[in-house]
Amino acid sequence: DEGSIKHTKRDFEDLDLETCVAVIAATDNRPVNEHVSKLAHELRLPVNVVDNPDLCSFIMPSIIDRSPVVIAVSTGGSSPVLARLIRTKLEGSIPAAYGRLAKLVEGFRDKVKSSFPNVESRRGFWETILEGKVAELVFTGHEDEAKVLLDKAIDAQAEKPEMPGEVFLVGAGPGDPDLLTFRALRLMQQADVVVYDRLVSPAIMEMVRRDAEIVYVGKERDKHTMQQENINQLLVRLAKEGKRVLRLKGGDPFIFGRGGEEIELLAEEGVAFQVVPGITAANGCSSYAGIPLTHRDYAQSCVFVTGHLKDGSVDLNWKALAHPHQTVVFYMGLHGAPTLCKEMVANGLPASTPVALVEQGTTPQQRVYTATLDTLLDVIASKDIKPPTLIIVGEVVTLHEKLSWLEEHHIDNADSVFAYKD
Repeated sequence: DEGSIKHTKRDFEDLDLETCVAVIAATDNRPVNEHVSKLAHELRLPVNVVDNPDLCSFIMPSIIDRSPVVIAVSTGGSSPVLARLIRTKLEGSIPAAYGRLAKLVEGFRDKVKSSFPNVESRRGFWETILEGKVAELVFTGHEDEAKVLLDKAIDAQAEKPEMPGEVFLVGAGPGDPDLLTFRALRLMQQADVVVYDRLVSPAIMEMVRRDAEIVYVGKERDKHTMQQENINQLLVRLAKEGKRVLRLKGGDPFIFGRGGEEIELLAEEGVAFQVVPGITAANGCSSYAGIPLTHRDYAQSCVFVTGHLKDGSVDLNWKALAHPHQTVVFYMGLHGAPTLCKEMVANGLPASTPVALVEQGTTPQQRVYTATLDTLLDVIASKDIKPPTLIIVGEVVTLHEKLSWLEEHHIDNADSVFAYKD
């Protein structure tokens, strides 16, 4: 509150401690700190001396406050900065709604205790509740619905009340697990079954719930592990069995990910679902390649297009795409690259228009190659570029060399690694 802190600029005096209940010394003068500490101990006052743990009778941890959930992080005074960094990491893993969830649980503790006299059954019940639909409703702001569902679960007096199945359609981003959203990570830990695509990186799969059932449904051009229609039906069947199904897709599920097709059937079948967006490949790959998709001097618009359509053709509005002040990003464009180069030039773009290819973007295997429309095919052939590769067309590509903030290092007989530029 205003006026609750008083600052007096002068030397420390022993009498300053007479009315104190706690003492913090933060001077750069070791003898002064020692004197303050000694005097505080004599007066039986708790004392903290910043950066001098040996002079402290108490330490001040970094706090994660999700009241009534409170977590303290301490390094015993050895490194407050490290404690702060650890707290920052934990902050991202603990949603603010955990406080509301704790308050909800508190209101039902007596009822649960009377309904489940056995300690083990109570523990099993709460584990189901806190990792399931009730918690998710709280996290999404539907606390009234969460109360109703929790009340019904208690009345059912089941050790593990049956919850309706649900599908989580989650975007895994372009490959780097650090680009996952907090919500995506939380749902990855809740799923009973994980149905994932080829473009979901191994590093991200390492983060799903360990005991979840894993189903691979990856698709490549002309090589499908499972047809899309069968994937749609699989999601419906698993959810109707009461399972929490994580449908994990590379990038963003609504940008060339066929996520819309999958949830259409879920909606028709009355299956509950939620959608978690991911960083789409265009954003992730261009950022990691140092290529801004828009720039006041080069491009005032940006278009995302797919390199092949439903029937396998590349039939796009080339006239609209071949705009000199526009960036065009082609997903799945390697196979259609000959048509891409031919049509962009035929519709008005200079053959010297810069092009970038970002192979396995945002992963340790990322490779960035630059070319022009008239040299693109030669680069693809000479570098033996393979999917997944994103193609970026436009003048913004010229900024790659200047703005690239990651360097790829090719090491003979070893895996490639990333290193930050100096």
